[in-house]
Amino acid sequence: MSAHPAPGSPGNDKGPGIGIDDLPVREELRGKSPYGAPQLDVPVQLNTNENPYPLPEPLVARIAERVAEAARGLNRYPDRDAVELRTRLAEYLTRTGGHPVGLANVWAANGSNEVLQQLLQTFGGPGRTAIGFEPSYSMHGLIARGTGTGWISGPRRADFTIDPVTAVAAVAEHAPEVVFVTSPNNPTGTAVAAETVLALYEAAQAARADRGGALVVVDEAYVEFSHRESLLPLIEGRPNLVVSRTMSKAFGAAGLRLGYLAAHPAVVDAVQLVRLPYHLSAVTQATALAALEYTDTLLGYVEQLKTERDRLVDELRGLGYEVTDSDANFVQFGRFEDSHAVWRRILDRGVLVRDNGVPGWLRVTAGTPAENDAFLEAVRALKKEQQA
Repeated sequence: MSAHPAPGSPGNDKGPGIGIDDLPVREELRGKSPYGAPQLDVPVQLNTNENPYPLPEPLVARIAERVAEAARGLNRYPDRDAVELRTRLAEYLTRTGGHPVGLANVWAANGSNEVLQQLLQTFGGPGRTAIGFEPSYSMHGLIARGTGTGWISGPRRADFTIDPVTAVAAVAEHAPEVVFVTSPNNPTGTAVAAETVLALYEAAQAARADRGGALVVVDEAYVEFSHRESLLPLIEGRPNLVVSRTMSKAFGAAGLRLGYLAAHPAVVDAVQLVRLPYHLSAVTQATALAALEYTDTLLGYVEQLKTERDRLVDELRGLGYEVTDSDANFVQFGRFEDSHAVWRRILDRGVLVRDNGVPGWLRVTAGTPAENDAFLEAVRALKKEQQA
């Protein structure tokens, strides 16, 4: 039995130098780039909105205990429905989100991106469209394309807020099957008022009355850092409204890959039509359950980061930079004639921030006080150079 030749080897049918666009990939994926931020070895990394604080040692020990217990049963499949985990997530949401939810309202997956993918597999797909108001989280459009869902870029104001009148008009015009609202928004940090979400929800239901309405997804990945209350209470009486969350940010568990949603039980039932069998490993479930035992401790770190975020806003404005109001754990600042050149000059000083492609703007994650000091020192030096 002969092995298949490696791509680009003499035995490969298409010969050397084959790229993605030489393969029979779907047309909507041609010319696209995968999502990702630069991963560079620099002293201060403030570009991916991670929580800078490592998990506390007692939690690390508890994770080890729970994972060891789970490891004894790894010869068996995990709980397919993640009942204990979803129950604990529901308790967390009920305690912190301002609205009671139960097991039937909650679904969990490998990061909020898989949650969003499952929603688009279920409610989007070929012949259907989704709309988001950009600039916003770029994975919404990428996942839409990956599921064969048409993507529509909706408008924002110059200050990056959503104008309800214009946004409602866009929904009425395009009649999408899925509407994304990111609050707080990434990369701008701006929160969305409940009244705006309600207006979009009503417009989406009217525009798609022929199909039982449209799904409205409120992406609350950063809500624990917000000055505003969660929009979770809006799901009451609105079966087509979904609130998406993650444990990557506030819980400081980006490496865990655990996201979840809260919605009407019918939505939870619907996404299970497309979920892969046993999609959440026993180790993932055990680790997440351990983290949920330390909610109060982890949310204490969130309060520290909110203080640091506000310090960054004040310091940057004091230096004369424009800063978008932020409800997240990051700050968008500018404006620059050549934002990528400024990004490079900050990087040359050992600090990595994010060039999101929003013309004239950069984004910095709130880090530890020492990391933020290093960033502020870099931008102060940059400002002096510009004034010289």
